[in-house]
Amino acid sequence: MSKKIRTPKGMRLHIGIFGRRNVGKSTVLNALTNQNVSIVSNQAGTTTDPVEKPMELLPLGPVIFIDTAGIDDEGDLGELRIQKSMNAVKRTDIGIIVSDSGKIEKFEQRLITIFKEYKIPFFIIFNKSDLQEIFQETANYLENEKISYVKTGAKDGIGINLIKNEIIKTAPEDYLAGQPIAGDLVPPGETAILVVPIDKEAPKGRLILPQVQTIRDLLDSDTVVMVVKERELSHALDNLKRPPALVITDSQAFLKVAADTPDNIPITSFSILFARLKGDLATQVKGTFAIDTLENGDKILVAEACTHHPIGEDIGRVKIPRWITSYSGKDIIFDTVQGHDFPPNLKDYKLVIHCGACMFNKKAVLSRILECSLAGVPITNYGLIIAKSLGILKRVLKPFPAAYNIFEELDE
Repeated sequence: MSKKIRTPKGMRLHIGIFGRRNVGKSTVLNALTNQNVSIVSNQAGTTTDPVEKPMELLPLGPVIFIDTAGIDDEGDLGELRIQKSMNAVKRTDIGIIVSDSGKIEKFEQRLITIFKEYKIPFFIIFNKSDLQEIFQETANYLENEKISYVKTGAKDGIGINLIKNEIIKTAPEDYLAGQPIAGDLVPPGETAILVVPIDKEAPKGRLILPQVQTIRDLLDSDTVVMVVKERELSHALDNLKRPPALVITDSQAFLKVAADTPDNIPITSFSILFARLKGDLATQVKGTFAIDTLENGDKILVAEACTHHPIGEDIGRVKIPRWITSYSGKDIIFDTVQGHDFPPNLKDYKLVIHCGACMFNKKAVLSRILECSLAGVPITNYGLIIAKSLGILKRVLKPFPAAYNIFEELDE
């Protein structure tokens, strides 16, 4: 039997379900998915850590529901659960607030404030509506604030289709429209060469996720795709009747690819493409210039979305620190975090360098960019910082006119 291939988490719409304990969050999730995903109990605080459930929700397609612990939990352990729930906000594309009181109280208001701060579209579910009608004062408030809501009885399956319809209405337009990785950079019928080094950290027998997703995106755009290792790039270029429209490389091979590729052929990297896809390329380009102001003893945070086991010449722990140290000539302190861990003390850092975030959704990356902005700390991306430290950032930004213009302004 063949293994079922799932859409990666980073490409799914993340729908977070939040609220106080025992308002029916888990019941709502189970009703939406038609499965007993989360444990349901009359005892408050049954859900501890966030529970994720991937599913297909037509016409949106692949989504992930996140069921969270109650934000009114108590005690030291309860505070840790609340923090886990608040962290889930940062990767939420659509927020759902569940209430069973028929009104907006301080806990719901706290969520509303946070969703607005992070610019997350959301709506409210008044669950157990057969037991408690919505207060008129609350209805007036929601109408004035233009906050949508639905009334449900999730335990009996009442109003579940209303929730699904509200999710569809609330979904961000860019998700519905879809975003290309590189397909908009190569005209149909033209060739893109993808340079894929095979090193110790490359998964045996397969390509890494950004490479696979980029290939699929280019094929969907009717591009001719050629995949080579860095040593074969010059031969591939010689064998083509006309130059490729774009060369995309792993950032670690930048120097050889730049040397082997004629100046008239645009080049960039998978990591930079994902900075555009998942984050804010303009902001991250600006962040690269922080390495021009580094001083001895400055701290840099390297953030990885995945939790791989580093071996050999790991890019985040070995290669990037080496390139930056060589470029700056300074004695820099590097810290590394993985997965959803992100320190609250961002002001301690002179710069944050993020991976391509293929395992994150766009909202999670934008939330981190926002946190850095609020802390006054520049943030950049693996591919961008490598290109900057190797002196080829200008060249690899040429496929992106807006980002290229920012570089030109800052590089004067």
